[in-house]
Amino acid sequence: MKLNHLNGLKAFEASARHLSFSLAAKELNVTPAAIGQQVKLLEEWLGVSLFERRSSGASRLVLTKEALQGLSEITRGFEHLSQGLTLLKPIEISPILTVAVSPAFAAKWLLMRIDDFQTSHPEWDLRLDTNIRTVDYLAESIDIGVRYGKGNWEGLETTLLMTESVFPVCSPDVVKNGLRSLGDLRDFPLLHDLSLPKESGFPSWESWFDQHGIDNVNTEKGLKINNSASVIQAAISGQGVALGRSVLVQDDLDCGRLVKPFPDLKCHIELAYYIVWKSSKVSNMKVDSFKRWLLSKV
Repeated sequence: MKLNHLNGLKAFEASARHLSFSLAAKELNVTPAAIGQQVKLLEEWLGVSLFERRSSGASRLVLTKEALQGLSEITRGFEHLSQGLTLLKPIEISPILTVAVSPAFAAKWLLMRIDDFQTSHPEWDLRLDTNIRTVDYLAESIDIGVRYGKGNWEGLETTLLMTESVFPVCSPDVVKNGLRSLGDLRDFPLLHDLSLPKESGFPSWESWFDQHGIDNVNTEKGLKINNSASVIQAAISGQGVALGRSVLVQDDLDCGRLVKPFPDLKCHIELAYYIVWKSSKVSNMKVDSFKRWLLSKV
């Protein structure tokens, strides 16, 4: 059967839900008389009555047997039409792209590269959220970010960005002052990164010395800092020897601000940098753009 009298079908479906021409008219923003006329034309075309009109009782409209037989399918049809229109209408995407990263990752890796993204993607208004605490992507409207860990965060999609290794780093002046062998570390201040909890799996100086068979070292001595970027800066300033994270110290090594006193020693760890974003069945252009850009930088 051809879909004639769509206005009449809509008037009938609304009237059947409300059992009232007046309430249907209010929903469809027309007059009750117009609703009644549309329903009448539909009845004439179908050759059946759809309502019993009553002047008294709990309801003035009562659905006929024929109306009851077709109502559920007609209602479902309008629901499908509404869903189809939603798919046809372009989704409005906010130009604001909020990226969550740790302060250390922002300072030592992202900020010196981010201008390239802004130049190549001027359509997005970039916002960096740098927090030591773990942010809630759903509650805080974070689009995408980089997290350091083992890649298992509930409710988030992940893809590996960079693996990492750990090794001692210091300023060139510290090496000049006599740091020649692993045993010499006993005589130099140690810088401790407290930004990650012990249960994270990030090596401490104690575990690093144990792994390399070095004993009689006071691993409690030295400056303790809860920010990885500040630990690196303390090492650059000559305040001691730090366990450098390869991703965060690479630019300082390349510029000569830091050196590896024992270049052949490194400790590979399970922790790595992951791109993370909210789970969704719908593709997100700005998230996809930033994800592709990050992966192109490693």
